[in-house]
Amino acid sequence: MREAYSLVWSVLVLLFRSRVSLEAEILILRHQLNIQRRHVPKRVAFSAMDRLIFVGLYRLVPNTIKALTIVKPDTVIHWHRAGFRSYWRWKSRNHCGRPTVLLEIRRLIREMSIANPLWGAPRIHGELLKLGIEISQTSVAKYMARRRGPPAQGWKTFLRNHADGIVAMDLFVVPTISFRLLYGLLIIDHGRRQILCFGVTAHPTAEWLANQLTEACGWEQIPRYLIRDRDRAYGEIFVRRVRSIGIRDRPT
Repeated sequence: MREAYSLVWSVLVLLFRSRVSLEAEILILRHQLNIQRRHVPKRVAFSAMDRLIFVGLYRLVPNTIKALTIVKPDTVIHWHRAGFRSYWRWKSRNHCGRPTVLLEIRRLIREMSIANPLWGAPRIHGELLKLGIEISQTSVAKYMARRRGPPAQGWKTFLRNHADGIVAMDLFVVPTISFRLLYGLLIIDHGRRQILCFGVTAHPTAEWLANQLTEACGWEQIPRYLIRDRDRAYGEIFVRRVRSIGIRDRPT
């Protein structure tokens, strides 16, 4: 830490020195490095603070990587990428998992769905809540008995039959050099295979997504179906906007 404070102090002092003085000091430092390299092992051990200083200077002024002599530029870039992966691995770590549904509750859900074939997941979920059993509706639907019936239309058949009336949208993530995340949005028309919208934002709210969809489809023929994933960003505002436009929402 003392080295970092010393480096910051040196930067502040440099602001008040002349250009000739700075260039002379740079030449002296480089010559000292050349002498030092002749008397030390080729492989130098770097502390965590050393790596942090190199990576920080590389992030602030990428061209400084050309001045490196005791470490390869590719090594500093590798340190930066490793730090990025470690940072987001730490930030996205799973703090706690969803509690496991007890075997007795799973059997009860299955028995209720078999005994009451007209009951769907919302009805069974409500009955379980009345009994004091805390469980999500998604879990209820997962453990309900599957009823055999005529095969449903597959996705390939659905897309082939309704391609002219389908739009699809998807969010993807782009990491930046400063450890921030940008979110890209792509909306395409399946029938014409045409990109209707390409947007970028740092905060993909439901309102922003709804506005992008409205702008993409507002001046064209309204599609019949919208295909998207179940990302949490598609909130209630987005769902209401899709319904008001007259599009059938089909989350996958």
